[in-house]
Amino acid sequence: MSEQVTVVIADDHAIVRQGIRTTIEVDLHISVIGEANSGEAAVQLAAELVPDVILLDLVMPGIDGVEATRQIKRVSPHTQVIVLTSYHDDEYIFPALKAGVLSYILKDVSITELIDVIHKAARGESVLHPRVASRVVQELRGARQEVPNLFTELTERELEVLRLIADGFTNAAIAEKLVISEKTVKVHVSNILSKLHMLDRTQAAVFAWQQGLVHRAEQ
Repeated sequence: MSEQVTVVIADDHAIVRQGIRTTIEVDLHISVIGEANSGEAAVQLAAELVPDVILLDLVMPGIDGVEATRQIKRVSPHTQVIVLTSYHDDEYIFPALKAGVLSYILKDVSITELIDVIHKAARGESVLHPRVASRVVQELRGARQEVPNLFTELTERELEVLRLIADGFTNAAIAEKLVISEKTVKVHVSNILSKLHMLDRTQAAVFAWQQGLVHRAEQ
């Protein structure tokens, strides 16, 4: 293997970045060309340096790793994003993968494994931590088996809020219509997006229309 893989490390803890840099630069075919301490900085470096790979933490100040990934893929489509995180809950996994993350690994990964994941990412090959892969497989199986009941995890109130979102109501308008606070509406919206593994309210609204949760006749 002769080609150099260029890498940017994005994590808000300097000591973590230094540790990762020291770890992966043991491989002479990997070159760390930049470090970012926030999601915004990661996007900026992606645009300026166009690295082969960005190692990205999900939870950072400013924009989170999911939004950073979305922006990185816009400014530098060539760059592959590897999430390196301690979080493996659904609320992190699915939005990250939908945003364009290629590989999702946890911080208990070994040095050898991390280096291998970086080289694979440079070739466009995806690697998922076993716990993450297991959740993805379960989700895919569930999606096939439970298509008629896609909204069963939502409470009646959440379904009501989703219908109003799909009908174009703002949070303030939903709060007024349901006689609840706007803060409560925001909590409901957050729960809906998490349970449906959606990135934003627009995607949830489109999905609700596609699945027949709302109909033109209801308006």
